Amino acid sequence: MSQDKPASELRQAVSAMSPYFKRAGWFSFVATLLILAPSGYMLEVYDRVLNSRSYMTLAMLTLLVLAAFVLMEVLEWATSEILHEASLDFDRKLSGRVFAAIFSANLKRLPGGTAQPMSDFRLVRDFFYASVVMALMQAPVSLVFLLLIFAISPVLGWAAVAAAIVQTFVGWLNERSTQPPLLAANQSATAAQHYADGTLRNAQVIESMGMLRDIHKRWIAKQREFLGLQAKASDQAGFYQAISKFLQNTVSSMMLGLGAWLLLHDQLNGGAGYMIVGSILGGRVLAPLVQIVSQWQTVVSARGAYARLDSLLTSVPVRPAGMALPAPQGQLQVENLLASAPGSQVPILKGVNFSLQPGEVLAVVGPSASGKTTLARCLVGLWPAINGKVRLDGVDVFNWDKAELGPHLGYLPQGVELFEGSVAENIARFGEPDPAQVEAAARAVGLHDFILALPQGYDNPVGRDGAMLSGGQRQRIALARALYGNPSFVVLDEPNSSLDEQGDAALASAISHHAARGTTFVVMTHRTSVLGVTNKMLVLREGQVQLFGPRDGVLKALSEAVEKARQAVTVMPAAA
Repeated sequence: MSQDKPASELRQAVSAMSPYFKRAGWFSFVATLLILAPSGYMLEVYDRVLNSRSYMTLAMLTLLVLAAFVLMEVLEWATSEILHEASLDFDRKLSGRVFAAIFSANLKRLPGGTAQPMSDFRLVRDFFYASVVMALMQAPVSLVFLLLIFAISPVLGWAAVAAAIVQTFVGWLNERSTQPPLLAANQSATAAQHYADGTLRNAQVIESMGMLRDIHKRWIAKQREFLGLQAKASDQAGFYQAISKFLQNTVSSMMLGLGAWLLLHDQLNGGAGYMIVGSILGGRVLAPLVQIVSQWQTVVSARGAYARLDSLLTSVPVRPAGMALPAPQGQLQVENLLASAPGSQVPILKGVNFSLQPGEVLAVVGPSASGKTTLARCLVGLWPAINGKVRLDGVDVFNWDKAELGPHLGYLPQGVELFEGSVAENIARFGEPDPAQVEAAARAVGLHDFILALPQGYDNPVGRDGAMLSGGQRQRIALARALYGNPSFVVLDEPNSSLDEQGDAALASAISHHAARGTTFVVMTHRTSVLGVTNKMLVLREGQVQLFGPRDGVLKALSEAVEKARQAVTVMPAAA
């Protein structure tokens, strides 16, 4: 027997909002029924007041209709507030999850690892209290109005039903014609936004080499494509909105004329007053449909955002909470590691094996594209292995909860990224800064005196992307961040690429100091200045380990290999 597929995470979150929708639905139902108050007032004035000529009756009826209007507005306000509270509750429950899913998708290079899902999330959240939702909640009252029209005259009732069917058909045509260009416009807008973001990130390169004009042309082309598709969707939606409003206005007049015809043939219940009531109710039956048609672009946009958001949360499920693990000591084991970039099946690392004990410092060398950066990402658990494992104290690093492992791990990537905030906040990883540990990390990399010389010291802002600092200063602050809190395992990918001689000396001193305290280091490098503080060395070539062992032994083997190659080149011309 096949089991029903469980509801998606997003659908469950929306379903959890049903108490809000039910409460708002009842408020909206009563508020919409109160629309009948003016019609009742009119009938009573024509009947009771004019016949009895009673001022008191007129006054009381006027007070009642005013009270009905006040109650109607209060209920509509309450409905809006309830739906707004539903959107806030939805945000509280799911915003953190969406942010984490975007972050995880970005790491795994999956679709949705951009800022777009946050826009989709806001669109879905705000849809809860959009006017089209209010119109949907008013739709059930249209059935009540329809029953009242049937009570006045079955002929008027069937005329209203026919008008509702035509209005529904117009809505279907609107959906069919506007959805494709509107979805394409949304995709085009996203592409244009991503292109603009990339342009801003590379503004210095574009400006220095005079690329702005050509880059601008490309952005304009993408923007015009988006605007063209949006205009097409808007034109078609406007056409059907005009038809929808025309039908609503026509139906009211036609219902009045039909009511008059029925009254002349004595087929209208209630007399002349109900002829006008039937006309009013006929327009009210179509009012929610008209509003839905006029707001259909909002529905299409929200539906597309919901689908993209649902796909993201499904592709990046919540990682189950595991058992808390003890703090690692720094024992590293890499077992037959086969790895590729996320989304690719082409191996970059091919059967890498090595192990390190706490306090050992490994230098990983090799030509460009040999797999050093991929190895660094696998060692800190950013990229999964196709086969094999990276274990820290016997535990798979990739599956280790990063919130638990993070304080015991340091990582300096090739592309140094600082975040908008103070120097202290960046060093302290944006947790609650421990002044003593922040200063210790800064001193370890030789930055303490420089930071004190800043206008605000450790509280000095670094600017967006660390723009207020030089490349070497950014790298040393990022190195201090990696060493903050005395982690037991640190991976440094080209840590001295932007350092001067003084920075190189500070890096070597920091590695030596922390290694003596038991920190295990893996350093990817092209420069020999850091080799003096390493005790092991690994040579990578085309993703495979060529040499691994004590530093001096590996250097000797490399020297002998170079000497043999030189001799072979010398002998070949002589033999010729």
